[in-house]
Amino acid sequence: MREYSRLYIDGAWQVPSGQGMAEVIDPATEQTIGRVPLGAEADVERAVMAARRAFDGWSRTASSVRAGYITALAAQLKSRAAEMASVITDELGMPVQWCQAVQVEGPIAGLEQYAELAGLMDEVREVGNSLVYREAVGVCAFINPWNYPLHQMIGKLAPALAAGCTVVVKPSQETPLHAFLLAEMIEAIGLPAGVFNLVSGPGAKVGEALARHPQVDMVSFTGSTGAGVRVAQAAAPTVKRVCLELGGKSPLLITADADLHAAVRHGVQDVMINSGQTCTALTRMLLPASRYAEALEIAEAETRALVMGNPRDPASFLGPMCSAGQRRTVLDYIRLGQEEGARLLCGGDAPAGFERGFYVAPTLFADVDNRMRIAQEEIFGPVLCLIPYADEAQALALANDSPFGLSSAVWAGSREHGLALARQLRAGQCFINGGGFNYQAPFGGYKQSGNGREWGEEGLAEFVEVKAVQC
Repeated sequence: MREYSRLYIDGAWQVPSGQGMAEVIDPATEQTIGRVPLGAEADVERAVMAARRAFDGWSRTASSVRAGYITALAAQLKSRAAEMASVITDELGMPVQWCQAVQVEGPIAGLEQYAELAGLMDEVREVGNSLVYREAVGVCAFINPWNYPLHQMIGKLAPALAAGCTVVVKPSQETPLHAFLLAEMIEAIGLPAGVFNLVSGPGAKVGEALARHPQVDMVSFTGSTGAGVRVAQAAAPTVKRVCLELGGKSPLLITADADLHAAVRHGVQDVMINSGQTCTALTRMLLPASRYAEALEIAEAETRALVMGNPRDPASFLGPMCSAGQRRTVLDYIRLGQEEGARLLCGGDAPAGFERGFYVAPTLFADVDNRMRIAQEEIFGPVLCLIPYADEAQALALANDSPFGLSSAVWAGSREHGLALARQLRAGQCFINGGGFNYQAPFGGYKQSGNGREWGEEGLAEFVEVKAVQC
């Protein structure tokens, strides 16, 4: 049991103004594993004003000093990586081996990158009779998701610190424990008071208060498209900068000349990691009609071979959904898919032998029409739609026929063929023949998948104001 009774504000653990505690539930056992305080608007006020007071000094601190703090935080995470991975497994339900690699090692790599990029803030560009400077955008509010909680927090925090911004963080109520553990690490490295502040609580109260606060210069939000719209609306009256990383319904376009077995296996595994609770998951597999029957056999065999189990067991490929509510949502979509006329190949319910926990069996739908709701709406569960196409022109049209544009993938017979198709996909990322995630590259979406970018130099730019001085 991890229990925190205080919020981290202005460099100290402070008694919250809000009343009550939020319980954190282990999604594999349905047992309470932690408690965190429910913050209130008064706590938001204290945190924002602490960040405002700290901003001038922190933004003028030498970039090498800021880089040193970022490096120290990366070292803290390295030294407590197993503990952090265990905490995220406990609160999220993602199998521990995935937590170690994706939820912890990835953020460490991201932190180390921004220790190097902090020096970009010192560069001055001369354009005619103007000098162009980079300056920190100001006080930033981060509203974080539950599915990749530390990963998405570091994707905001690392560039913000590198740029010289101060921050107030609100973790998700479903997975807040990692944020309190991170605050302990930040306290340990001696980050100046007010640079990092942590206020937990419900999004409707704490998140909205942050988004509308006049002393917040920027809000960065990761979550559903609907919630992102509400954040943008709350931020609009003060004309603050808003960075949104929202939903997805990403396609995997497999060509007729592709290695079908490798492509389909990769596509199935991509969706089922983290039980489908991934915004970039390739949840629509577009298959050439000439190879469709063969692809269905491969997909079904791969899906049935995946091990679902206790997330603390290294043999488990996927664990439970994060919450009872998310499990209900996914099961409702599965019923909807059957009502819409899609053919259920496997899965579709809670697996046998799991009397406790928020488990949903990995599910495949064949003969999906791209106009069906299960093909257009983000399910956020272990559900894959298999869609046939007649030719590549139709495949591209189907891939782009979506309100989202966060990610995409192509598996083709050659890199050149894949690149030619990738350039025609309306999405912020495209992965060709299983290419890996790159923390040095920008991450973000088109259309209703959001605006702004995280990671790489573009991620730093989100936290920068550009000033031209004529002389």
